[in-house]
Amino acid sequence: MSRSSGKSGGIGDSAKAVGQTLERALDPLASAIKKASGQKPATAAVSPTPGKPGLAISPLAVPLPRMKAIPGVEMAVARAGFYKHDRPDLVVFRFAEGTTAAGVFTRHKIGSAPVDWCKRHLEGAGGDEVRALVVNAGCANAFTGRPGADAARRTASEVAKRFDCRQRDVLLASTGVIGVVLDDKKIAARMPDIEKALKPGQWDEAARAIMTTDTFPKGAYAEAEIEGVKVRIAGIAKGSGMIAPDMATMLGFVFTDAALSPGVLRALLSLHVRSTFNSVTVDGDTSTNDTCLLIATGQSGAPRIGRVGDRRLADFSAKLEKVLLSLAHQLVRDGEGATKFVKVQVSGAASPASARRIAKSIAESPLVKTAIAGEDANWGRIVMAVGKTEEPVSRDRLAIKFGPHQAAIDGAPAPTYDEAKMSAYMKRSELEISVDVGVGRGQAAVWTCDLTKGYIEINGDYRS
Repeated sequence: MSRSSGKSGGIGDSAKAVGQTLERALDPLASAIKKASGQKPATAAVSPTPGKPGLAISPLAVPLPRMKAIPGVEMAVARAGFYKHDRPDLVVFRFAEGTTAAGVFTRHKIGSAPVDWCKRHLEGAGGDEVRALVVNAGCANAFTGRPGADAARRTASEVAKRFDCRQRDVLLASTGVIGVVLDDKKIAARMPDIEKALKPGQWDEAARAIMTTDTFPKGAYAEAEIEGVKVRIAGIAKGSGMIAPDMATMLGFVFTDAALSPGVLRALLSLHVRSTFNSVTVDGDTSTNDTCLLIATGQSGAPRIGRVGDRRLADFSAKLEKVLLSLAHQLVRDGEGATKFVKVQVSGAASPASARRIAKSIAESPLVKTAIAGEDANWGRIVMAVGKTEEPVSRDRLAIKFGPHQAAIDGAPAPTYDEAKMSAYMKRSELEISVDVGVGRGQAAVWTCDLTKGYIEINGDYRS
């Protein structure tokens, strides 16, 4: 779900109590949060979100780009009624014959019924001949036991009958509240309308239908060449909370008209997820439903590629990574309550993996995130987050920068440190924190956001 993928919010009437409890827990950080709440950017959106009522569009929102239709992909949305409020919460995709697919999924130990369904059938059939994808918002169908699995199967069966394909040719994804069995009858009831409304290129509608606490629809588009033939890549995603991917904490669906074997799709997706969806974090929490699918219709006319090492893939691979990175960044920009978009760059680490662990420690630290919310360049909190990882670091060579401004160098405050310049920089809505730990050549980047009272308010009232 980014939370998306489903997270239970409070417990009935105790929702407000949950928020109050969290506020008390964060009380030592309250001054920073209060400061941030009184310093919202002038550009902050005040219009209501197209998703959950009562939420304002993130001040970091970006518009949905112009996205062309992908040959071989049709889609339609409907209101199935998984939400109490009136909004679309169901999108169904239909694919041309011969479509291939690959997926990466949450490593959460309590995976959902739709995740189990996709993993089983993508592994069993190898990713060949995928004909449909059904996505619902409002109900995660996670931690629902056999009834949840049966509901997933019945959903696939209903769609398969209408699209004249096998159950295993239908992929499923869900996002919303955990612990509620999917009412598949609601999906079946809307299938006649879905069939009539199927058409290419309805990206805006599809992106909005999968939102939970998202405040804006997320999409990305690119074009590449394979042996001189133009191919298209279009992706949508959803996610704003419960974002700390161990694969891809969110729902993300990327479509292309390139002709690629399932093996090639798996290799490309696994490669690029590392530097994109697995390099963003909002709150350090991983969902039960995280799903990222890469689907290729083969309708472009470009030659089919069945080998990962084929040089003809170079441009496509680069453009695919750009699409995935754009979607990943949009998740952070829509982080629940976020007012700052932050890149954490770590260098000088013992290895890239070590650099990534250090960067995530900084990006997920509540103390660091609340300091950012309060526009306080408190580099001491960066030092804390670096050291607690137990990764190899050199205390006497440690260097920290906020944007172009040096805060610390050689393990001590920088002689050129200028509080006024640093404070001015921290008022920006987009920031970069650079850390050199002085022991090697490993480097990595992680993107995150600040932590404000907005996060507490949204999550204290998630199920309403």
